[in-house]
Amino acid sequence: MQIDELTAWLRLMGTPGVGNQSARRLLAAFGMPQNVFVQPLAALQGCVSAAQARALLAPPPELQEQVQRTMQWLELAASQPDMPARTICTLGDPGYPESLLATEDPPLMLYLEGARSLLQGGGLAAAGAQCLAMVGSRNPSPQGRDNARLFARALREAGLTIVSGLALGIDAAAHEGALEAPAQPSTAATIAVVGTGLDSIYPRSNRELAGRIARSGILVSEYPLGTPPLAANFPKRNRIISGLSLGTLVVEAAMASGSLITARLASEQGREVFAIPGSIHAPQSRGCHALLRQGAKLVESAQDVLEELSAQRPGRASPPDTPPRESGAAGAADVPLPQEQRDLLDALGFDPMGLDALVARTGWDAAALQVQLLQLELDGHVARLPGGLYQRMANG
Repeated sequence: MQIDELTAWLRLMGTPGVGNQSARRLLAAFGMPQNVFVQPLAALQGCVSAAQARALLAPPPELQEQVQRTMQWLELAASQPDMPARTICTLGDPGYPESLLATEDPPLMLYLEGARSLLQGGGLAAAGAQCLAMVGSRNPSPQGRDNARLFARALREAGLTIVSGLALGIDAAAHEGALEAPAQPSTAATIAVVGTGLDSIYPRSNRELAGRIARSGILVSEYPLGTPPLAANFPKRNRIISGLSLGTLVVEAAMASGSLITARLASEQGREVFAIPGSIHAPQSRGCHALLRQGAKLVESAQDVLEELSAQRPGRASPPDTPPRESGAAGAADVPLPQEQRDLLDALGFDPMGLDALVARTGWDAAALQVQLLQLELDGHVARLPGGLYQRMANG
């Protein structure tokens, strides 16, 4: 992108009071952003309000600083071939994803950072041609975290690109699972849509993960460089997560969560919504259960997702009926357990349970139970939860 074109886009996006909808009206009327700023006031007022028109004729005071920052960000990657590529995709670019273009409020600009083979081989549209969004709680249960990682890996192996928001918890686990799958160089393993500028990744604890995503997938933001983590931006970016995707899979979610916003947006965009059920006693499952009551597709395996999407994805192979487990967990599950441990797992069930309840259910003394629970935890069959609770894992 030439500097004059970049300047015009940044000026349009940075003009106070001019949002996406007004900007799209201006582009529809005048073409490229450069054409907008040579129009007389009367012509601009034919598309936007008088206040907006006057604002468009006065360049924002921070415009040149933003242009310089953006050019330096782009040029740094261009000058160092060992770095992930960086580019900007605008609404009219051939690489702009059609699925996102078809939504009610597509972003005008997308900042992209990712594998050079992807961004130079057709852009975001080609790199994530078949996407599935995976979202969920920032404070998942151990089983929820495992489900996110293992489903993401299985679905990536079937050819889908996993889209999420780089948040703590389910988002991070979904990205991790997609990165664990065998490489498929023609498409992105995973796409992370962030709520900050790409030069200020949030949360800080996921910066290493963001770097791995940039080497095998793509980081995406609609926000200018330097944008800090503002609370209002995260729900807004969810429309991009769902808009890039054929459907959205909610792994775990409380009743008041951003994941349900993403699911609602997916439904409004005409995309599939999937949900994994959980324990009736777990707060993290209540959002999923609410979605299921509203008509979301119940998911027990990666196959369930692929069957629903098969009409949109002809010729794709299906994965096994259940997502693969980690090698360590699978190995533990294959070793026959002593009868007393099998009996304990049966008594525990799959709902979180405290030690006192297990004593009452099994008739064992607390000390003996703790010994067996510790061994099951070390073998990956049981997880210890906050509050002194234990939960059986799916491989138990």
